[in-house]
Amino acid sequence: MQATYHKYILNFKRPSGTSRGVLTTKETWFLILSDDIHTGIGECGILRSLSIDDRPDYEDKLKWVCNNIHLGPEMLWQELQEFPSIQFGVEMAFRSFSSNDPFVLFSSEFTRGNAGIPINGLVWMGEKAYMKQQIVQKIEEGFTCIKLKIGAIDFDAEIDLLKYIRSEFSPEMIEIRLDANGAFSADEALEKLQNLSRYEIHSIEQPIKQGQWSQMAKLCSSSPIPIALDEELIGIFSLLEKNELLREIRPQYIIFKPSLIGGFKGTHEWIGLAEKMGIGWWVTSALESNIGLNAISQWTFTTRSSMPQGLGTGGLYTNNISSPLFVEKGTIQYDPATRWEFNL
Repeated sequence: MQATYHKYILNFKRPSGTSRGVLTTKETWFLILSDDIHTGIGECGILRSLSIDDRPDYEDKLKWVCNNIHLGPEMLWQELQEFPSIQFGVEMAFRSFSSNDPFVLFSSEFTRGNAGIPINGLVWMGEKAYMKQQIVQKIEEGFTCIKLKIGAIDFDAEIDLLKYIRSEFSPEMIEIRLDANGAFSADEALEKLQNLSRYEIHSIEQPIKQGQWSQMAKLCSSSPIPIALDEELIGIFSLLEKNELLREIRPQYIIFKPSLIGGFKGTHEWIGLAEKMGIGWWVTSALESNIGLNAISQWTFTTRSSMPQGLGTGGLYTNNISSPLFVEKGTIQYDPATRWEFNL
């Protein structure tokens, strides 16, 4: 077996805003396994400035993986604890390599085109008019759950957007999730959550920056809106640390981005702990190309989670990998009759 890696830059169709800034491009890396018969494709979906493995030696570690691919997926996963996006790329590539179809990692009714996965419609930060336009579009497209990124524009303007949604659509018609990406200060967070709660919000992701366990625990116990941890999971490697974090903070929900937390294996560890503690969860992509999104979607279907997932990012780029994935009526689906076009 031979292993190679390739850098690929994804270009956003339009600048996409978060509380950490505006994104115009997204770097990713493909890991290719091959022999005379089989090919395997994995994606190491690093998010610069967010991923714990955003390090100067990232490419050196990819070279090391290719030179040591004979160690196999289990040993490589152990050796890559500090590089969760590469852990996931390795898992994905080996699973792809061992499949009859390198793009079918988990055969199911989803990959056979018989079932979709409910997802939330993502509304990016921007000017109020642009955000309102996105909201209307998502609702017209059949989404019953929308997720708004907040924290980058004026808070009163964001309140006005929520007021608009609720004037037109009841909670029974549209579920609203919010993602603050740590935009609120610990001092102001509770007051802002109380203001937001008037609009019957399902949950809010990461209202304050990660690493403030005691402040986050207080918020989770007193917030009128259920709180979901997202960035808080980044950099927590051992099962002991994962258990400690959940027991101290006691969130209502946790959100899994496999590229940021060690792939399928790392996510399974979090799920086991969450379910023991009665904590809800869902899965979301971390702006991967369709290679990574495909793997996450197929795996998520096997979990049988009934909550809307965060898997609707495939249409963000001008140069994404053409794939059988498509979004229809608030679900992500897979058309097995459509061919993949993967050419580096």
